Amino acid sequence: MRKLVVWSFVVVSLLLATGWAQAEENLIEGLKKACNKELTTFCKGVQPGEGRILACLYAFQDRVSGKCEYAIYDAATQLEQAATALKFAAAECKDDLLKYCGNVQVGHGRVKACLDKNEKSLSEKCKEALKQTGLKK
Repeated sequence: MRKLVVWSFVVVSLLLATGWAQAEENLIEGLKKACNKELTTFCKGVQPGEGRILACLYAFQDRVSGKCEYAIYDAATQLEQAATALKFAAAECKDDLLKYCGNVQVGHGRVKACLDKNEKSLSEKCKEALKQTGLKK
C-alpha cells in the first residue's frame, strides 16, 4: 500500500515539476476570462477550492454562456490528456523511478531532478516516454 501512495505522489510531483504547472495556470486564467460574467454574477461569494466554483457553475449551467461552457470543456479535455500522458510516462519509467529515485522525497521537483540527474542511466523506453509526453526535450 505504501508503494502505491508513494507512486501517486511521484506522478503528481512529476506533473508539478514540469511545465505542466504553467499549463494548469494558463487553463485557470483562460477559464476565469471566458467565465468572468458567470463567476462575478452567479458565483461571486463562492470560496474557491475543493471544486466549489465548478459546482456553482454546474448549478447555473442553464445560464452559462457558450464561451464559458466551451472553456470548461476544453480545460477538462486538456487536463485529461495531460493526466493520460503523465500516467503513460510514469508507467514506462516505473522501474527507473524505483531504481534511481525510490528514496527521493517527493515534492518541489526532486523526483524530476533525480530523473534528470540519472538521465544517462534511464532505460530507453523511459527516455522515449519522457520525450513523447513533453516531460523531457
